[in-house]
Amino acid sequence: MLRETEELMMKKFNFKSKTFELYKMALKDVEEVFESYDEIREYNQLKVLKAFQDERISESHFTNSSGYGYDDIGRDSLDKVYARVFNTESALVRPHFVNGTHAIGCALMGNLRTGDTMVCISGAPYDTLHNIIGISGKENIGSLREYGVNYKQVDLKDGKFDLDKIKETLTSDKTIKLVHIQRSTGYGWRNSFLVKELGEVINFVKSIREDVVVFVDNCYGEFIDVIEPTDVGADLIAGSLIKNIGGGIAPTGGYIAGKKEYVEQASFRLTTPGIGGECGSTFGVMRQFYQGLFLAPHIAMEAVKGAVFCSRIMELAGFDILPKYNEKRSDIIQAIKFGDKEKLIQFCKGIQKGSPIDSFVECEPWAMPGYNDEVIMAAGAFIQGSSIELSADAPIREPYIAYLQGGLTFDHAKIGILISLNNII
Repeated sequence: MLRETEELMMKKFNFKSKTFELYKMALKDVEEVFESYDEIREYNQLKVLKAFQDERISESHFTNSSGYGYDDIGRDSLDKVYARVFNTESALVRPHFVNGTHAIGCALMGNLRTGDTMVCISGAPYDTLHNIIGISGKENIGSLREYGVNYKQVDLKDGKFDLDKIKETLTSDKTIKLVHIQRSTGYGWRNSFLVKELGEVINFVKSIREDVVVFVDNCYGEFIDVIEPTDVGADLIAGSLIKNIGGGIAPTGGYIAGKKEYVEQASFRLTTPGIGGECGSTFGVMRQFYQGLFLAPHIAMEAVKGAVFCSRIMELAGFDILPKYNEKRSDIIQAIKFGDKEKLIQFCKGIQKGSPIDSFVECEPWAMPGYNDEVIMAAGAFIQGSSIELSADAPIREPYIAYLQGGLTFDHAKIGILISLNNII
């Protein structure tokens, strides 16, 4: 960094000298790591570009349908582009998905029936799915459990899949219809699963029960590797457009991709049986959806670089972090364990202070819908709740772990992280 820039940052943000010392050390350490992610970015950019070209995308696809939205060529062609990117038979990309949880819920509810059993083999799923499954301890009206779908869970063993327990569960219960895997860290203290690891466990599951549907929650994971879960055997995946794959431009929405039969079943839950994905006007967002997807390989890597930098500088500052800066990643999330409620809150407040939007706001823990604990969320984003933009959140529970993600540019991610560290150093 140029001395003039350093002096400006010291003056504007009142950084302590210790913060800058750690900054220089961390930046030097991560330079070599960044090169490998640049190669992944380039490969995925080529993959997305080829999908656009193969589907002959033109300005005529930037449609603005209304009402029923029949024959919306922009919507239908975007489904085909996504299917090419994920190497699948079908895809459903819609602004009508209000978040990733909604897309996942449609995928699960569309493919499970009364008497079926769903088993999660990556331990407890993300908090907001507990209400969908019916395991939150609340009434959970409309949950899978209320509709007679059973739930089982195989916990991880030292952060890895417990193959013996998975085999025992699959062979002992013939009602199991769907196997759920969460790719990302979520609110856990483990590394995200590499796509290679997902492929290994999917092959293991299929060798025991070829008839089960393997579903992967792909949130936070798109374009972090050169392959996706559907390239290694996943039958169905889902995610959010205000995370990686929306490129920071998609204003809302989600996607489901996989085998045609399972995507169609999910579409019947998004709209209604017999209509599925054939209806649904697009409100003039198609240009943003296409452009966001095109930019996504680059934006996702900017976020990864921010996470890598955060990992190293927080480790140098003496905090427990996961993953380490030089470990291979499969999502954009960086976990920092504070062991102290106040430091956790001040870290998140620092991310808010470093945001372009609502930087003057003091974020506080609150009873957020869908969560069992109070949650603090720092997200001064152009799109509300967008976690491909620099953000940090945490459930207020021991051992007080913050989860940082996003950053449309690495330069902004660095500044936000420095402000947060400066808050607690």
